[in-house]
Order: sequence, then C-alpha cells, then structure tokens
Amino acid sequence: MIQRRAFLLAGVAAFALPGGLMARPMVRGAKPLRAKMAGAKSPIEIVEDELGVPHVRAQSLHDAYFGQGYLVARDRLFQIDMDYRRDMGRMAEAFGPRFVAADKAARLFLYRGDIEAEMASLPPGVLECAKGYVAGVNARIAEVMGDPAQMPLEYGILNLTPLRWDVRDLVRNRGIGMGDADDEVRRAQMQAKGLLAHDALMAPLRPAWTFTVPDGLDCAAVSDADLGVLDPANRPVPFDAIEEASLDRAERRADRFAQGSNAWTIAASRSATGRPILANDPHLGIGGASPRHMIHLTAPGLDVIGAGAPGLPGIMQGHTDHFAFGRTNFHIDQTDLFILRTHKDDPERYWHKGQWKQFERFEDTIAVKDGPAQRVTLRYAQGRPIVAQDAEKQRASAFATVSMLPGANMRFAIIAINLAKDWTSLRQAFKIHTSPTNFHYADVDGNTGWQTIGFTPRRPKHDGLFPAPGDGDFDWTGIVPVEEMPSVYNPKEGWFASANQMNLPKDYPYGKTVISFDWSDPFRYDRIAEVLRSQPKHRIEDSIALQHDVQSLPARALVKLIPDRLLPDAQPAAALLRRWDCGLEADSAAALLYEMIMPELQSGFRDLILPAAAREFVPSINLYEMLRILAAPDARLGPNPQLMADGLIERSLIAGWKKALAQGGTDPAQWRWGDLHRVTLAHPLSSLPGIAAAFPKIEGGRSGGDGFTPMARGFNAKRGYQVSHGASYLLVADVGAWDNSRFLLLPGQSADPRSPRYRDFYPRWLAGEMQPLWFSREAVEQHAAERMAILPG
Repeated sequence: MIQRRAFLLAGVAAFALPGGLMARPMVRGAKPLRAKMAGAKSPIEIVEDELGVPHVRAQSLHDAYFGQGYLVARDRLFQIDMDYRRDMGRMAEAFGPRFVAADKAARLFLYRGDIEAEMASLPPGVLECAKGYVAGVNARIAEVMGDPAQMPLEYGILNLTPLRWDVRDLVRNRGIGMGDADDEVRRAQMQAKGLLAHDALMAPLRPAWTFTVPDGLDCAAVSDADLGVLDPANRPVPFDAIEEASLDRAERRADRFAQGSNAWTIAASRSATGRPILANDPHLGIGGASPRHMIHLTAPGLDVIGAGAPGLPGIMQGHTDHFAFGRTNFHIDQTDLFILRTHKDDPERYWHKGQWKQFERFEDTIAVKDGPAQRVTLRYAQGRPIVAQDAEKQRASAFATVSMLPGANMRFAIIAINLAKDWTSLRQAFKIHTSPTNFHYADVDGNTGWQTIGFTPRRPKHDGLFPAPGDGDFDWTGIVPVEEMPSVYNPKEGWFASANQMNLPKDYPYGKTVISFDWSDPFRYDRIAEVLRSQPKHRIEDSIALQHDVQSLPARALVKLIPDRLLPDAQPAAALLRRWDCGLEADSAAALLYEMIMPELQSGFRDLILPAAAREFVPSINLYEMLRILAAPDARLGPNPQLMADGLIERSLIAGWKKALAQGGTDPAQWRWGDLHRVTLAHPLSSLPGIAAAFPKIEGGRSGGDGFTPMARGFNAKRGYQVSHGASYLLVADVGAWDNSRFLLLPGQSADPRSPRYRDFYPRWLAGEMQPLWFSREAVEQHAAERMAILPG
C-alpha cells in the first residue's frame, strides 16, 4: 500500500535559516529549447500547450518516462526530493538528530527481500519505463546542479542539495502506515472493559458483523504501547504542518477517511454523446503541495494523458487512446497487528508454530547532520516489522501489512496500467497493484467496467478486527486473486459509481473472505446516485456539474428532524434552515448556520448516549449513525427517547445560532459560508521566514461544500474551517472524442513561484471552470505554447 499523504510541512521555526534568498526569475521563451541529457536514448520532443500540460513525444517507452521524470522534477523537485528523503529514512542527514526516530521507522518499512528478483518479476516493459523515469529525475538534478539559477529556491534557503535517485529504491520503498492497527487496539481495550458495544457509534461495521475475539488474545494486556512506532507520537517528524503526533483519535480517523474520491462511469446507452463518459475527482490533501501533476506520454505502444502522483512513474487517472480510467479508495483491510511472545531469557527469540525462532535482524547506520551517526537494529518476524517490544513483559508486536509482501510493487503498477491495451490486459496489470482501489474503465468500443483491486489477505481464523496472537495460528495464507474480487463489466443499469461507500455486492461471500468492515458514510454516493438515476441521457456538462454539486444529504436529514414546537431561542435557526434548499453554497447563510449546528449536535449526542467510561475510546460520533438513531430514537436516549431527541436538537439549534453570530457577525443576512470556508495554499515550510518570503501564499478563495457533499471540500473543525482536503484534480473524459475531455488542477503545474504555472489554475478551480484536455496531435499543435528537445548526451 502506498501512503501518499501530501508532504505538508511546517512548525520548524526553531531552525535558524537565512531569509529572503531568491534566484533570478525562471524565463520560458517562445524559442525552442534544446538540451543534451545523460540517460535519454533518442531525441525527445516536448510540446507544452497553452494550459501548461506537457506532451512528450518519444521513440521508446524508456524515453517517454524519461520525459515524465524530467518534467516532474522540473516542476516539483523539492516536493519529490523531500518525499524520497522521508520514505528512505534520510531526513536526519539533512536536518539533524530530531529526525532519527522517524528515519529508523521509515527504514523498518523498507523491503528486505531480493530486489533483483522483484524487478525481474515485473510485467514486460515496466522496469524499462521505471528506469527511464528515474533517469529523467536524475537528469534534471544534474541540470540544476550545473546551473544554480535553475535550482528550486528551497535548496539555497535550507542549504541542501537534492538526492540522486536509484530505481531499486522503487522496490525498497514500501511506506510506513498504521492501517487500522489503532482500531484493533481500541477494540481490544474496549472489550476488556465491557464497552465494545459502544464502538459502533464511531466505527459502525459494514456489512453487519458480530465481534469475535481471537482465541488466545488477552484483551486486558493490549495497550497503546503495542502500536510502537506505528503511533506518530513515537516517530515525530518536526516538519509536519499538521503534526500527526498531536492529533487525537477522532482527528486521525477523520483525516484517514477524508482521503476519499468520487468516480462514475456512464455507458453509451445512458450518454447524450452516444459514447461512454468517465468522471473522477480524487480527494486528497489541500493546503500544501499539490498531489497531482499533468502530462501526456506518447511512444510506440503508448499514448496516455492525465495526472500522476509526483515521484511515482505513470498516469494514475486519465485515458489512453483506447480507454479512460479512474480510481477511488476501496477500503481493504490490509494490515494486522500480531502480538508475539518472546523468550524470557532471550528477547531475540519469539514463539511461532510450536518452536522458538530468531528475529531477522538488519543493522543500519543513520547519518546525522551536526551529530554522530546512529547505529540502529531493525527486527522482523516472518518478514513483518517488529514495531514494539517489551522484554520484561515477554511481548512484541509484529505488523503485518500487504505492502511488505514479495510482489507488492505498487510503485510500478501504474506503469503497467498505462501500458495495457484493453480490459483483459488491464486485469493482468492489476496483479501487482497493491493499493485498495475501485478501478473505473470505459473504452472506445463502448465497454465499461468496475474492478476492485488491491492485495486482500486471506485470514484463516480471524476477521482482522482485533490484534491476533502471533503464534502462527492466525498467519495469513495468501492473497485473494484479482479474479475473485468484486467486479462488473457492461452492467445493465448503464452506469456505476463509487465514493468510498460499502459497495460489496449482496451475494459476495464476505463471511468467508474478509475485505473490510470499515467504509466511508454513503452520503456522497447516495447524492451521486440520486442525480445519475434522474438523467436518462447524461452529458459532459452534467458530470462537471455533479463534480461541483454541494447538495448536503446530512443537512436534509437534520432539517427533517427539527421539532414542530420549539423554544423561542431556537426558532430563528429553525426558520432559516426550513427555508433552505440544503445546498452548501459559498454564499449561503443557512450553510454557515448548519456547519455551526452540526458539531454541537454531535457533541451533545455523544454526551447523552455514551457512558463516561467509553468517552476516551469514542471521541467522535459517526454522522450517519447519529442521524439514523435520531430519526428513530430508541432506549439508548432514555425512557422518553423522542423527547430527548427533540430536546437535543433544540439545544443544538440554540448553540449553533450563537456560534454563527460569533463567527459570521450579528446580522444573519450577511452570513456567508464561504467567508469562513476558504482555500489557502502555503509552502509546507512557510513557518520559516526565508521560505515565507520566497513562496507567497495562494489565498483569498471562498468555497462551498464540506466533506459530505459530492464537491468534497472537507475541514476539521478543531483546526478551523479552512479547506483541508478535496479534489485538487478533476477529470471528465469523453471516451473516443478525447479532445472534448475536461480537467482542473489546483493550483498549477509548478511549485516554483518564478513560474507562470505556480497559481494559474487557482481562480479556474475556485470557479469550477473545467479546461480542455487536448489530446490529438492536431489539437495539441493548434494550442502549442512552448517546445523543447532533449537529445542524448
């Protein structure tokens, strides 16, 4: 699994760095540029169109991906360099001893198997493309090292030089991530205290399921210490803008589920164009570095355009000349925490399958700036990282994650998808795709398909909801083949959609094959489905409108719950909400009021329904569950459930109105949700004076929506109302008439303020003005703005 969280950095004012360092502006002229570069095998032509999308024309697959690597590094070198440093555990060598713990944790999650065998097992052509990408990145590094005026400004301010890349690191880098280990630990703790029934108020199981504690697990012995380095507090990264270590359980859970997406695919039979339409808008972090970069790659056997993740070869969402493709998160449970028993006299041994076994040990050295190198020992059991150990208690935690398995080469999977020709060859490419994904497909022959992909472990004796004993009885027994994962091809309904909701088919044998019990609330999907069902002939414009739809289903539910009889203090809020169409528009007063009321309602509901002993384990209430219970109050609300529900809503209306007056001003007619809900983008290190001076904030934009509307513009109320996640990249593909496709990218292609592409898309994105994604050679030539030629050298 790739943990591709945006590299949002801040809070490092303690570093003494020079301020105000600037280089001469980056000039892009109209004349063709020619440059010789080591690593290119043949001449490469690059045409950049009026919207800043580069079109790479190469004579080989290697050189096409060389072009991508070069251009991503041209536009985002510091971003990908810092991701690379973090993932490879090389932050301390640049920033000092405060990063040693994070580096050690990162190195624990580097693949320790046979690198050469992993590369040899990749599908044909994939490794050569990856080598080209890495060569392109290194070519740009060599270029800026030879011409410091082109070096990104951060390097001068921080006194750094970029790291050269090694293609083998794409195999090694598997990424640290907690998965749902914290949920497993929480459930065990609640079970030990007799409180587990309350867990459903925060994390309802979908489909419905009965908890079963694995045989041999002592729930009373499970503690947060078993998480070890999985807990961000034990591997602090001082650069994180939202310091993970400071987040409580509710914030971490909210942030995890914020990383969702929308996608829908419309068959030709339901399309006004007579061709399929595929729409996708991945919801990722907003506020720091942009998580997507646009490019068009062409070579013999390759013609693909769309958005890729900086630092990851290939196009993640876009289209080839034959099919369009998109993706959303499928929420597979891909991790388990195993509790090992270690030997009383030798903590380097653990009990597994009836015998004492030695931990596999790797010795490593972490270079440290302004300090001595740190020698570290990394331990594994059956290839699983040992994330915590307590020798006195004869206890250790092994973290099983599919990302550490042989063959889990996600960093090559996107290339394999780009090289596929059709549905059949795609399903072969899916076999190395580790991350949990709803994959959407539509081709020029009119076929549409949905395939769930990602490594799903086979659990022979447990369901993954608790930690499991690490004695071997609960070990995984393999991975579910792609052919057994849920899918549809040319469904009779003529459309399908995914928005991270529980979408297992009714006949799927989830009792035998556990995929997940943890899914996003269905609000976004239900609204998307409501719109698509009402449109017998769906248009490109309809997809664009739906991607920007701010109709709130939770708001509808709340309005229906407002009692007829209210105290006078609650009546103004009730009147405003009842006149409202439940659209979270930026200029809506009722939307602002709603966003003040809902947290009050959730907090009051939690206090009313949860016993005090459960509150440390259930810091937040699931919105869907709360609204479901309030719509049909039961004994959990007391002897008179309806009266209690009405009183809770009444109190929330009053408290929300007061809060709206404080936030929006004393005149409700002037309230505007967008005045609070703004889009501000800052450099990840903007807390440093030198960085702040060199990289001006991109700000001022007002937004509608929230985390539950199709136009997902989520926020965390504990951190304010600023947009923190959403769709920075949007795509609507007119399958077969490719030049009619539309896209947006926030805020622009380049992270360099000297570039005209630094923020050129910010106003378009705010206005929802989708732009043409030119694909045909004729259209590209018609809209060409700049040219460059790369020659072997």
